[in-house]
Amino acid sequence: MTLPKTVTLIEVGPRDGLQNEKNIIPTDIKIKFIEALKQANINEMELTSFVSPKWVPQMKDADEIIKACLEPGKRHFVLAPNQKGVERFYAAGCDHIAVFVGVSTTFNKKNINKTTEESMAELAPLIRDLKARGKFVRACISTAFYCPYEGKVEKEAAVDLCGRFAELGVDELSVADTIGMANPKDVYALFSRLKESLPENILLTGHFHNTRGTALANIYACLEAGVDRFDTSAGGLGGCPFAPGASGNVATEDVLFMLNEMEIETGIDMEKLLEAVDLIRPHITRSLDSKIYGLRMAGNHT
Repeated sequence: MTLPKTVTLIEVGPRDGLQNEKNIIPTDIKIKFIEALKQANINEMELTSFVSPKWVPQMKDADEIIKACLEPGKRHFVLAPNQKGVERFYAAGCDHIAVFVGVSTTFNKKNINKTTEESMAELAPLIRDLKARGKFVRACISTAFYCPYEGKVEKEAAVDLCGRFAELGVDELSVADTIGMANPKDVYALFSRLKESLPENILLTGHFHNTRGTALANIYACLEAGVDRFDTSAGGLGGCPFAPGASGNVATEDVLFMLNEMEIETGIDMEKLLEAVDLIRPHITRSLDSKIYGLRMAGNHT
């Protein structure tokens, strides 16, 4: 068995983690949270999203977050789902963008009121322009395994969609188990297939929700398939407003503990990471889905 010696964790807590939080979190707290995550040596992070505040009110302070937290040279991602979002991305002087589309058309319709094909038709010219301007493009592939409305998603449908993004020249593909129903066997099969079919220069990232407690097992299956990048969320923050029953993203500290025990390097400081969770926890209305943080709160060593 050959596993990666180093792994990159992309922190999605400030954007994906907080977007579904009902309590509007003060902007200064979000900024302190992001800065605390940076202090933990997290260099790749989703900061915020340029979306309509009508639909995602938590992200209405996106411009303020960018102004305070963006660091040139680091992969600090901003989600922009459409042309209007991309225009705001350019105006803010950002360099790293995340776009998204669901393999499942029903999910896509519920999410952004477009079919998968309509989303791809809109995104294609935007991605070409982004690449012509030298921007880093991360494509997030939702419902790659299961859809809350359509059920199991065929592997080849996910592979085909990833291939279409690859043809557009994206730099990274983040492939998501949006509702946490994937199992390690299917995860290994899909990511092995993607490793075989995608150009080597495209970064391949796993994105797992821990709805049914299988996220760490699925990450291990990815490691066996040669994947060395994962989206994680401090404290297990998250959930999807358009995916009923989806719990938070897998907790960064839980993944970090597993990797540390396996002697796989990440460069992340566990204690400082937990301090970042300490900072955001009082402002969160739901329980945090994190084993390591739970042990810490109970007074046990991590």
